[in-house]
Amino acid sequence: MSPAPAGGAAPGARRAWPGEVAARLGPLALSLALVAGLCALLGASPAAVAASLWEGAFGSADQAARVLATLAPLLLCASGLLFTFRAGLYHLGVEGQLVVGALCATGAARALWPGLPAGAVVALCVAAGAVGGVLWGAVTGALHTRGRVSEIFAGLGMNFVAQGAVLYLVFGPWKRPGVASMAGTEPLDGALWLSTLGGTELSPAALLLAALALVGTAVVLGRTHLGLRLRAVGLSREAAEVLGVPAARQMLLAFAISGALAGVAGALQVLGTFHRLIPNVSSNLGFLALLVVMLAGRRAALVAPIALFFSALNVGSLKLPMTLGLESSLSGVLQGVLVLLALLSPWNVRNARGTRDTPPPRGARRPEEA
Repeated sequence: MSPAPAGGAAPGARRAWPGEVAARLGPLALSLALVAGLCALLGASPAAVAASLWEGAFGSADQAARVLATLAPLLLCASGLLFTFRAGLYHLGVEGQLVVGALCATGAARALWPGLPAGAVVALCVAAGAVGGVLWGAVTGALHTRGRVSEIFAGLGMNFVAQGAVLYLVFGPWKRPGVASMAGTEPLDGALWLSTLGGTELSPAALLLAALALVGTAVVLGRTHLGLRLRAVGLSREAAEVLGVPAARQMLLAFAISGALAGVAGALQVLGTFHRLIPNVSSNLGFLALLVVMLAGRRAALVAPIALFFSALNVGSLKLPMTLGLESSLSGVLQGVLVLLALLSPWNVRNARGTRDTPPPRGARRPEEA
């Protein structure tokens, strides 16, 4: 056995180098500079925009609670996407999985209340959301693995179907008595609402569930055979099959796990945020979770701070029209530019190539033998 190099570094370990740090932080600096230039063109001071965003996100306890309330479903969706991205799948169907989870949770509440105790109904609604998300994810996975449909197009198509189903129910069988509107279905009974902190929008139970999901995701992907198998599939499906890993089965499992977590997020949107099913129940959190995971470089440790940043941008941007007369969509411009530049950075391009091109090491053991 060869001795470890001086300094205690393990053989073959690659230390961080200034260029890599610059490649990670460069997109943030450049995107901020571009948005600052856009603000100047619009006649607003970048400092005033930043102050308005901060004030809108953390200026009061209610606003800070709204940021954390948005963070909970965002973390759940991002946690699920980590599984599909680890398997090399560019899964865009998480939005539809969230919507179906909300739909199933609403259906369970309508069917079970008031026949069962409120606590049991809430738990069953969350379970129904998870099951709905699993089934929706399984369909997307089957289209990809069995029907040879790109996971990108399969996911987007399933998103449209899910949104269409919600619109049909809101304006059809589940419409409010005597009226059908974008306001959604009749509100759930107050006994089924998730308890919140001090009258704010923040549900501690929802945030705790999301945090546990992210921690569990990090442990599963980094410390278990399942994480190893998904990584093998993501590196090379053909090589994974040679090593005894059924690639199609692992991809279906990744879709199902992603669906379960997104479905729970949808249930929380119904039980904790809107208290009813509305056409825009997802609030585009599924797509936002995609940006979070891509910007995090698919690393679970970076998901929480980036998700918090995006959540604060979303909530804080609502103050821009009132204070500076700017469109709240400016935060979306910042998010989009930030992710685009991050994806085009040399570090991410190199990693993306490595995901597809890295061959399995010689003499690699089967994952079940590891």
